[in-house]
Amino acid sequence: MSAVTPTLGRAAERFRTLVARGTEEWHGVGHRRTVVVLAAVLAIDQADRASIGAMAPSLKHAFHITNGDIGLLAGAFSVVGGLATVPMGVLTDRVRRTLLLAGSIVAWSAAMGVSGLAVSFTMLFVARLGLGMVTATAGPTVASLTGDLFPPRRRARILSYIQSGELVGTGIGFLLTGAIVAFLSWRWVFHLLAIAGIGLAYAAWHIEEPRRGERGGEGVGAGGSPSDPHLTEILRREGVEPAAKVVLHEDPEEMTLWEAVRHVLRVRTNVVAIVAASIGNFFFAGLKTFAVVFVVDQYGIARSTAALLVPVVGIGALVGLIAGGRLGDRRLRDGDINGRINVGAAGFFLAPAIILPALLTRSVAFALPLYLLAGAALTAPTPPLDAARLDIMAPGLWGRAEGVRTAVRIASEAAAPILFGFLADHVAGGGRAGLQLTFLIMLPALVASGLVILLARRTYGPDVLAAAESA
Repeated sequence: MSAVTPTLGRAAERFRTLVARGTEEWHGVGHRRTVVVLAAVLAIDQADRASIGAMAPSLKHAFHITNGDIGLLAGAFSVVGGLATVPMGVLTDRVRRTLLLAGSIVAWSAAMGVSGLAVSFTMLFVARLGLGMVTATAGPTVASLTGDLFPPRRRARILSYIQSGELVGTGIGFLLTGAIVAFLSWRWVFHLLAIAGIGLAYAAWHIEEPRRGERGGEGVGAGGSPSDPHLTEILRREGVEPAAKVVLHEDPEEMTLWEAVRHVLRVRTNVVAIVAASIGNFFFAGLKTFAVVFVVDQYGIARSTAALLVPVVGIGALVGLIAGGRLGDRRLRDGDINGRINVGAAGFFLAPAIILPALLTRSVAFALPLYLLAGAALTAPTPPLDAARLDIMAPGLWGRAEGVRTAVRIASEAAAPILFGFLADHVAGGGRAGLQLTFLIMLPALVASGLVILLARRTYGPDVLAAAESA
């Protein structure tokens, strides 16, 4: 015991040092309260998504539905989000972002309350269609606020802090849903999330709206570069030329929606990053929806135990998210112009190699460490790739660019539960073997993500310089 105590003391001191360093990095660069609120927005959205998977057995019993119906229910709200996300991107570039975000959370909370009162599957399905607004708003506002609050060289790291809210929310959704359903009912899950949403809307309303174009207080101003000056200097020194076709010669605020969307889709690195991330999100969304059902059937454990194991796996995903953000920024500072792209590709290639043996085994003790590592590999690409997309886009288009990206992401995430459920029920034969075979069929999608993102190595530098000249 005497040997353990000093070790724990040193570990605690190391943790306090890391927290202090993180706090110093944020000081004068952005608002920590804003980071917490933005992370909470993503958390409550993901808690709702995860709760559907965690309460799936209860919903199947209450409404006499199948895995395919659960998949449809999980993706229902994304329909509204997919339709609204591009217009929300336009509003993000033109109105007070914190007000827009707070209003969408209020609408989301109202829809959650109605979901908890549903007396039929149809009523529940229709109510969840109203949940898409917060998803449509969160993507553009988070990207735009991050770009204005933090300097380019720290964006991947800060994005990892904000995006950790998604994993925390997923863990809360799985962990608390099982307990709430066991002691109360599935209806209380929706009611409690609605109450939490009202509190979050109040917090979003009161955070400070940053000035557009400030980018972390570095004095860059509205006419500065959206990317790291150190990076642009290296690119020019190596003779890289801007992608002339995407250099803007007009004010982005005066562009019509169609003109803005067309420009966003002409930036090749942006298109490659969107496609790669959407493929990865597709697999992750399907995995999250049916994780509890699969774990219960595959490893023969109780549903309450499975709901506890899923957040544990989320710890690995959280570590991967933070590590991916830090590594992406570090590679950039070290002069690797494609550092953020390389980190993203590495994660996509590692994940399927780790997941494969975990899906094949029937031993939960053997599978759990593999799922921890796979979670880290799956999430590591997100912060560096999201930071890269800010690097290559003129600041006046951040909201609309993220709106386009979010629309594609929502579509892929909405399709995943439906397709996974359909394959499990009607192609793979249903039951444990059906979900196992479905996951195995979809696993190569992650390899495809890695191959696609490697294409950005040739276009990232020219697009960064094009965005700098546009600004």
